[in-house]
Amino acid sequence: MNIFQEGKARIKKVKTKSGELETPFFMPDATRGFVKSLSGNDLEEAGVVPMVVNTYHLFLQPGMDLIKKSGDIHKFMNWKGPLLSDSGGYQVFSLIHKNPKMGKITDDGVEFRSPLSGKKHYITPEKAIQIQFDLGVDMMVCLDDPPPNSDTKEKIEAAVDRTLAWAERCMMEYKKQIKERKIEKENRPLIFCVIQGGEYLDLRKKCVDGLIEIGLSVKGGPVMSWDGYGFGARHIDSEGNFLAEVLKYTAGLIPENSLRFALGVGTPEDIVRCVEFGWDMFDCVIPTREARHGRIFLWKSDDLKGEFYETVNISNSKFKDDFNSIDEKCNCQLCKNHSRAYLHHIFRSGDPLAMRLISMHNLKFYMELIEKIKNNLKMSVK
Repeated sequence: MNIFQEGKARIKKVKTKSGELETPFFMPDATRGFVKSLSGNDLEEAGVVPMVVNTYHLFLQPGMDLIKKSGDIHKFMNWKGPLLSDSGGYQVFSLIHKNPKMGKITDDGVEFRSPLSGKKHYITPEKAIQIQFDLGVDMMVCLDDPPPNSDTKEKIEAAVDRTLAWAERCMMEYKKQIKERKIEKENRPLIFCVIQGGEYLDLRKKCVDGLIEIGLSVKGGPVMSWDGYGFGARHIDSEGNFLAEVLKYTAGLIPENSLRFALGVGTPEDIVRCVEFGWDMFDCVIPTREARHGRIFLWKSDDLKGEFYETVNISNSKFKDDFNSIDEKCNCQLCKNHSRAYLHHIFRSGDPLAMRLISMHNLKFYMELIEKIKNNLKMSVK
């Protein structure tokens, strides 16, 4: 039986000003306007289309003045595919949660010190939206309050309340910017709200109910509601366990016609599970971060059940005199041209070429994962 036959998985067309996408899809994190070690040609060769950039990081460096001088983030990066901008809320709040001296959170916004220069900055929901319009992205995300899942229920509920208040302000500013910038309906960026609530199902429901109400009540402009809803905070608990019940329950609360964005997900098996729950969009640093540590994703099976893949670490001494291809079935630059022994050599030598080749391979693996999922989905509806 097809793995998705009895789940909530779906294929959905998404129109953006930079082209049409088909769910489910995975977005590599080009956090600072680039994917480490990879050129645009490398990314295209790996099959990448949409990517995620980060408002917080780009705001700090290189700064919005420089990006606006180039035109927008697409032109600055020379990337024609769709781009989604994360609000940067998670990064700002993580900074403050780890070190309260780095800033403070109020109902109005967030004050924080740049970890690069020490300079003070202040971000409000309105400013987060303004920055994302200046970036010229295809999809943008509201500023939210993402507390650690380990916080008390009282603190997490306070974060839900703040997230809802900020979502309303974000939607109002979004519609204001559309009007002031005279953006036509077909060229407007899609807007996503974020669902907080930690591991508490009742708080996740409270947040979704509030967001739906906000989407319907804020009047004016070319959009009547949110284009999508994101899963806020971590999708794992403090011990690293996947929050399957919370993710499944939350997906079921989101309106059927809205996109469901599982922020920060994740591992191949977590993506498969989330697609089954009904999530449409994914982003994560895993394929490229693992590459920088010499870890390579390899297929074991095509049916996406059980242990359908494995990772090997090329730094392991057993690869020192292994002249086989990394994966004989793969046609990426690494697998077509180099042996495991050669990759072991350049990785142990610290040459950036190793990171580039493994990153390309791992991203290609993720793109193939999405295609396998789609094929499974298409089979399940025949």
